[in-house]
Amino acid sequence: MEMIIPNWPAPSKVKAFSSTRLGGFSSAPYNGLNLGSHVGDDTNVVERNRELLFEQSQMPSRPIWLNQTHSSVVLESSTPTNMVLDADGLFTQSAGVVCSAMTADCLPVLLTNTAGTQVAAVHAGWRGLAHGIVEQAVKKFDGEVMAWVGPAIGSGAFEVGQDVLDAFTSVDPQAIHAFSAKESEGKWLADMNLLVTQRLNKVGVNQVYYSNLCTFEDGERFYSYRRDGKTGRQASFIWIENE
Repeated sequence: MEMIIPNWPAPSKVKAFSSTRLGGFSSAPYNGLNLGSHVGDDTNVVERNRELLFEQSQMPSRPIWLNQTHSSVVLESSTPTNMVLDADGLFTQSAGVVCSAMTADCLPVLLTNTAGTQVAAVHAGWRGLAHGIVEQAVKKFDGEVMAWVGPAIGSGAFEVGQDVLDAFTSVDPQAIHAFSAKESEGKWLADMNLLVTQRLNKVGVNQVYYSNLCTFEDGERFYSYRRDGKTGRQASFIWIENE
């Protein structure tokens, strides 16, 4: 099992990482450490994958999993729970609560305040990002906030239509700088890292760090819905260490 550790100056008591597909027990087409129980994989195998992840990552508790629907809903949890929560973001101020966000091309955005007393994990697809999921998460924080953007589809691979461009530029004309026109009419390449950075900057988050890893291009390490269609999910996690 591989863990990608964020390259950011977070407080020492804030722990975070992203998983990859390497390791695990799932068979084709989910080969590896599939953490998604909603994608058609054997649920017993997914549970084995999740248990392996928990054992090897030294988490203080099992992650809280989300039923993600590309919404802008961010919930808060003060205690670990086995319940699957209907949301696309999870925020906590409690030590030992592990926030998670599953992805297979969408942006996993991890947030912490500089005091290390509040953290959040956000699943930001283009719909959620356009509808303000990042802003909803940042609203919950006190003090200065920093962000890390984990493995996601890169700017050279994310082809979108006019509807996606309009969804962003209708709110912020500067978003046009995140889109490059393709030769085919009405198609664009979207830079999701730039789009999320613009959104974060507008709500005062200026410390933004990136994995710069593309899920679409690296099929050995990452699941990609755009590349494979039927596929698994990796996830990103963040928590505050118990004293």
